[in-house]
Amino acid sequence: MPLAGWWALPKSPVISPSENGLTRHCERAKNGFQLATQAGRMFAYEWDATTDVVGRSAESAQILGINEAAHITGEQVLTMVHPHDRERLMVAVAALSPEEPYLQISYRMVRPDGTVIWVERNSRAHFDEQGRMLRIIGMVADITERKRVEEALKKSEEKFSKAFRESPMALTLTSAKDHRYLDVNETFEQLTGWLRDEVIGRTPFDIGIWVDPSQRVEFVKQLLSGDVIRNLEVRYRCKDGTERFGLGSAELIEIANEPCILSVIADISDRKRAEKALSGMSRKLIEAQEQERTRIARDLHDDVAQRLALLAIELERVQQNLPDSVSELCTRIDTIRKQSAQISIDVQTMSHELHSSKLDYLGIVAAMKGFCKEFGEQQKVEIDFRSHDLPTPLSPEISLCLFRVLQEALHNAAKHSGVAHFEVQLWGTSDEIHLAVNDLGGGFDTETAMHGSGLGLTSMQERLRFVNGELSINSQLERGTTVHARIPFSSSSDSARAAG
Repeated sequence: MPLAGWWALPKSPVISPSENGLTRHCERAKNGFQLATQAGRMFAYEWDATTDVVGRSAESAQILGINEAAHITGEQVLTMVHPHDRERLMVAVAALSPEEPYLQISYRMVRPDGTVIWVERNSRAHFDEQGRMLRIIGMVADITERKRVEEALKKSEEKFSKAFRESPMALTLTSAKDHRYLDVNETFEQLTGWLRDEVIGRTPFDIGIWVDPSQRVEFVKQLLSGDVIRNLEVRYRCKDGTERFGLGSAELIEIANEPCILSVIADISDRKRAEKALSGMSRKLIEAQEQERTRIARDLHDDVAQRLALLAIELERVQQNLPDSVSELCTRIDTIRKQSAQISIDVQTMSHELHSSKLDYLGIVAAMKGFCKEFGEQQKVEIDFRSHDLPTPLSPEISLCLFRVLQEALHNAAKHSGVAHFEVQLWGTSDEIHLAVNDLGGGFDTETAMHGSGLGLTSMQERLRFVNGELSINSQLERGTTVHARIPFSSSSDSARAAG
């Protein structure tokens, strides 16, 4: 029968010298075993299958939280096994046989104070000649801390995996040794067009994703030398052959003792296009400003200045050669007066084109009506202007933006449409202001126009962008064009509705 104090040595009244040496050897072995089991938080046990008695080493008391001297049975031990693991353990023990006598299993146990611990059991079953189980001998290790670390690591890996998969930036994991892709996320798939299954096991060189492959080689060299890559501008090639710009960052990490590269790529293609467009826009605006200054200077010099000079000459002639009759004098003075009045009107028109005073003092509706009337008279075209449901007051920024869009749209229509009748509508909704300029002319290709190099449409788009607005153009060949500007409107006070 197994003993409760399994490792206790029996006392003998007479010990021979040879027995004394053996005793000391056994004592040292016992002490060494106890130190090992204490350090490893484990205990030895023996279960007698015929009596159900469990013998165990002293370390079991601390691990299981039971009295060291208490006699326990296999049935009592089974009740300490966590209910969710009990059946699994019973099935594993029942499956032991003379051919398969070894058992290794992990499960939870509940201590008397309610604390749940994890144990790992390694044991061997012994059978008689008839194949009946006699006993099971083995070791039980407390692996609670190991399980806690494993669980924490598992959760950390799950968090990393989730963050990796769901990141709004393109993430890749590659081997630092052979450059092969180990994993990519969905954003990478969306940006590049390459599916995960298509790239795993292949290298960036295989799929030609780096426009400059040498940049990738240098990239890895820096990482292996201990550097960290931050915000490196790269060009990458999508599956369909299009090239895009990215801002890449990377770090060297270790997975399963292998060096790997975790890369983050933020697509900046839109930003690069915007920077290029802004640079081009700035250049065009400077050119337009210089052209406008040149035009004003030319108009002042070639028209206004010369006409004023002629007036001065005419006045000098009148002064030097006064007519004999009052009637003739009045006629000449009246001619000079009309010429001066026309010069005044022309200067006013020039000033009005640069900035409408009506916009400041009378509001957007009056300014647009006035401009449509003047523009129609100058260009010999008919403009039908209508407005309704406008919120008031409008901010100066929105008013000026709409006025400039109207000017540009009418200039473009008069120049390119080939018709002499236009419709202008200005209206408001609960949260937006709309301006539409319509003609029934020849139309044009909107895709080419919106992405072209002309300043007109670009300037309208930029002006609207400054007030969070949008520009849309609907045009069909031989069926006309509609330029539609939309600006969101909000006010801290209740918006009054004013009919145009």
